[in-house]
Amino acid sequence: MTVELLMLGLVVITAIGFDFTNGFHDTGNAMATSIATGALKPKAAVTLSAILNLIGAFLSVEVALTVTNGVVKIQDKTGAPKAEYVANHGHLLLLIVLSGLVGAITWNLFTWLLGLPSSSSHALFGGLVGSTLAATGADGVNWAGDGSKLDGVVGKVILPAFSSPVVAALISMVGTWLVYRITQGVAERYKNAGFRWGQIGTASLVSLAHGTNDAQKTMGVITLALIGAGQWTDLESIPAWVKVICAVAIALGTYLGGWRIIRTLGKGLVEIDSPQGMAAEAASAAVILTSSHLGFALSTTHVATGSILGTGLGRKGAEVRWSVALRMVVSWLITLPAAGLVGAICYVIGKALPGYAGPLAVFGILIGLSSYFVWHSKKAPVDANNVNDEWDARPLDPETHPAVAAQ
Repeated sequence: MTVELLMLGLVVITAIGFDFTNGFHDTGNAMATSIATGALKPKAAVTLSAILNLIGAFLSVEVALTVTNGVVKIQDKTGAPKAEYVANHGHLLLLIVLSGLVGAITWNLFTWLLGLPSSSSHALFGGLVGSTLAATGADGVNWAGDGSKLDGVVGKVILPAFSSPVVAALISMVGTWLVYRITQGVAERYKNAGFRWGQIGTASLVSLAHGTNDAQKTMGVITLALIGAGQWTDLESIPAWVKVICAVAIALGTYLGGWRIIRTLGKGLVEIDSPQGMAAEAASAAVILTSSHLGFALSTTHVATGSILGTGLGRKGAEVRWSVALRMVVSWLITLPAAGLVGAICYVIGKALPGYAGPLAVFGILIGLSSYFVWHSKKAPVDANNVNDEWDARPLDPETHPAVAAQ
């Protein structure tokens, strides 16, 4: 077995692992409000979300192509992969992708442990940018595409990161205000019962939209690795088997639940009821589906969080826990550099060791860090049985109860 073949295998395995963490990290984006209001039972919610993520993964490839073409410079002016680059730097490209994935998974698991709904998407892009910078310097990153349009990391990743939560918050704020305005005078029990049914529909749409956006990112990463290994040359399509394994991986991760983040989004940010939940989910679905169509690799976490925050602003007298929101924003701001730092360190370690030792060391770092985070999470488990406990009822000790450290 050649080093390149070993690295390709490790990249595919690690990418599937990232897709799995992406699934359980982002389940709350679609289902947190439905679980919090009682519109869906916790297990039923994650099962429904998993099925719709699986379906959504096959509906588009625009975001996957953004990942393949939009981060690392591997194509010439015609858009075709540089044959000479791939031939001479395939090993380099594979190590960049492997190291970037380790940075992304590490940040996903760390924020999951703390119950912080950070962006899996930005963790992935941060990891890839960090490892690329370590490998080739700033010139190796596709910052702005060809310069003639909003493209590359700036246009397709960074700008949507800032704009999408604001747009989602505004839409959900207006939607929430309209909902309460229109239903003024309707008895609460009838209002909540009707909107709970509506929540099932809007939450399902968000799950479907999540599949069209987030599952695509791992497809793009694996395709990038295949290009680096000389196994794929078409920058305008994704291999069918890659679509299938990525769809299944994100669906399985979604089914696992990610209960810590579901709890923070559903109970920690805003005390939410059914009309607010429906408004938040409808706003999230609209923004995510539009962005998927345009090929923007935005963060569904940013969108969902902005939508939930908007419902608190749109309902008179609603309680918004700004301290929780501030912690989320801080985690968003450091996601790209934090994942990038881990990706860069892993690349340096992998490059310094000869032959098989380099990629195996990087993979070993991933296994070690992942095992630690999972072990530490057992100290204060959050699951379907306690995800809806009252937020203030849980002890607020981040060391012993990391699931509520976001408060």
